[in-house]
Amino acid sequence: MLRESFKVLLKETFDGPGGNGSWYTESKPGSGIFGTLEKVSAEEASILVQGTTIAAHIDHTRYYLWVANAFMKGDKPELDWSESWKISTVDESTWSRFKVELQNVYTTLLENINSFTSFDEQTLNGILGALAHSAYHLGAIRQMTKTIKVPSQT
Repeated sequence: MLRESFKVLLKETFDGPGGNGSWYTESKPGSGIFGTLEKVSAEEASILVQGTTIAAHIDHTRYYLWVANAFMKGDKPELDWSESWKISTVDESTWSRFKVELQNVYTTLLENINSFTSFDEQTLNGILGALAHSAYHLGAIRQMTKTIKVPSQT
């Protein structure tokens, strides 16, 4: 049951809510990270908002999930968190690559969750940390999109 709860909430964070409402995101399609990013161009992802960019948030989230996956496999990579915030501007090619890489580490996280036969404290903290951390960045990114998007005139 715990495994399925983790997956439901991670999927809501990244893929958006399922068909019957949501646990904490907006209850409409496109409310997860991937749906939000579909509406953001490389140029928009590179606009500075309160000292950072959407591109930086995505690269940092990707790095965080990579670290979480490594620790869950028992690896202990050398970490440089400041590196995960150095990207601020992206071109279309880099922006597309960031989104694919984020999808890949997210998919790996779901696979890792499926592979565990039991959850020790480090694994539970890693999964809950990845969920909370990603949800935080989803909220930040969704707020940033309100700043960078000009409402359409109809």
